[in-house]
Amino acid sequence: MAKAGELPTVDPPFAHSAQLFRAYQPALRVQEQGRLISVGDGVAWIEGLPSAAMEEILVMDDGSTAMVYHLSERHVGAILLRQTERLSAGTLVRGTGKRLQIPVGDPLLGRVIDPMGNPLDGEPPAEAHTRWVLDNPAPAIVVRDYVQTPLYTGSKIVDTMIPIGRGQRQLVLGDNGVGKSTFALDTIIHQKDQGVLCVLVLIGQKRSSVVDAIKTLRENGAMGHTVVVVAEATSMPGLKYMAPYAGCEIAEAWMHQGKDTLVIYDDLSTHAQAYRELSLLLRRPPGREAYPGDIFYLHARLLERSTRLAPAHGGGSMTALPLVETKQGEVSSYIPTNLISITDGQIILDQKLFAAGFLPAVDIRRSVSRIGGKAQHPRVMKEAGRMKLDYLQFLELEVFTRFGSRLEPVMAKKIQRGRILREALKQEQLSTKAPGFHMAWLVAFNEGMLDDLPPDRIHSALDKLEAEVRGANPSLESSREEWLGWVKGWMTAIRENP
Repeated sequence: MAKAGELPTVDPPFAHSAQLFRAYQPALRVQEQGRLISVGDGVAWIEGLPSAAMEEILVMDDGSTAMVYHLSERHVGAILLRQTERLSAGTLVRGTGKRLQIPVGDPLLGRVIDPMGNPLDGEPPAEAHTRWVLDNPAPAIVVRDYVQTPLYTGSKIVDTMIPIGRGQRQLVLGDNGVGKSTFALDTIIHQKDQGVLCVLVLIGQKRSSVVDAIKTLRENGAMGHTVVVVAEATSMPGLKYMAPYAGCEIAEAWMHQGKDTLVIYDDLSTHAQAYRELSLLLRRPPGREAYPGDIFYLHARLLERSTRLAPAHGGGSMTALPLVETKQGEVSSYIPTNLISITDGQIILDQKLFAAGFLPAVDIRRSVSRIGGKAQHPRVMKEAGRMKLDYLQFLELEVFTRFGSRLEPVMAKKIQRGRILREALKQEQLSTKAPGFHMAWLVAFNEGMLDDLPPDRIHSALDKLEAEVRGANPSLESSREEWLGWVKGWMTAIRENP
């Protein structure tokens, strides 16, 4: 430090450059350099890179980047990730020897990004110091644990009759416009106070749909625990293909930190179409419906990463809700049947139920959760079992009423209870319900306390019950007698003050 009255000492000009020059050691450096021979539709063909490896990142002189996805004796086929207007045949290409990595961690919460981690919300890039390789292998069997903790969606139908556990893979199928995305958004919003971090992956959707989804999440305070990964309809096929893997990687990083996560893929049918487009452009042999032969492996390796880890390995979980669009309710087509065989159950939304005003339009007869019952609370499971049996019997008996035949009193009572139950199961968007409310209305229905109410009063009565549950906050561990006494008091107040 300079003394008083003295000028501070300054390093001579170019001192740092001189140090670097002295540290430089001449050596032979070999770098492969290829040349772009053709480009179009999001795919580039390159010659002159004999050492290129699958999924290696390539950089081009114009600033474009690509990922190797096809190798032949003479040429390399690559998926374009970023393309400039100056990209043309003859552009020089160099390999990096690295695989694609994306940022992960808490700094991404509340952000809207593309599959490469670049911000799309007008904010600076997230200061995430951790980056993970895009496509990792699924956790080994020995590090997994049983699905035993419920993941509440806030839906009366799903949480009672088609329960989902943390670490489960539950498929959501339905035609276009029957409420798949609405159900997904409601599920994310309901995780606000549940300790579950969410990743929403939007694949091939219109910009207006993307904006509406983000607006809904923000207005309901859900962006604080959510990351939105977007590859919109105008994106290159490579970004659409990478989108679900990017979302899975973000959720998986939290899972390995011991956190519970939820990742929603909206939707995988569009993802499969993007992969088919890339495969045909890369001259891979087509199979059924022009999909490549490894289309099953494409989704299997993605969904197999969703699991629950054993306590010795952090105890985190990643629940997957893949959405798939069907045509005219046909669930036996190629992609839906593939995903049904991979996942642990399916929630089927029916067009006829939607048109009839039964929302959410879940078809109870065809929907199933194979392992979610292991995670459902025993008291709720017992009450829901009785209710589901009554509802399925009602659906069968209701068919006979269309013929106008005279019904026996017992059968007429079952049909009346079924209609009351169907009215009670209806639920509006953005009106998710707490687990305590499920237990309360199930006890009320199973005890016949709703039988005397006309259908047009069911919703107002249940709204009052929900307000009572929210104020009292009863425990699911309470005995059924305690629940029954509490619900009887509510029912008495309803009848005295309709």
